[in-house]
Amino acid sequence: MGTPQPKRGKGLGKSVILGGSFVLVLLALIGYASVSLGRQSCEVCIAYEGRSACRKAEGSSAEEARRTATDMACAVLASGMTESLQCQRTEPKSVRCGDGYAGGSGR
Repeated sequence: MGTPQPKRGKGLGKSVILGGSFVLVLLALIGYASVSLGRQSCEVCIAYEGRSACRKAEGSSAEEARRTATDMACAVLASGMTESLQCQRTEPKSVRCGDGYAGGSGR
């Protein structure tokens, strides 16, 4: 005679249900984050050390978008940490912010 086989329950196992639930929650969080980000956009133009650059950025707030655009413009204009910090403290030539902008990102 053969050895008895363990009984298998009907339906899905606990680990499959938990794994599926985890994946659904993770997808929902990614979707929420992508929708909530990029609500505000800014284009910042900065003149530093005789050169100028303009960059666009998006963020969850206008302040975050402005700060990111400033950082990106200064990355082009300054070299080294000291110059980057000085550039970031420079008053921009122009700042345009609004709810989303048409065109590509400045990243």
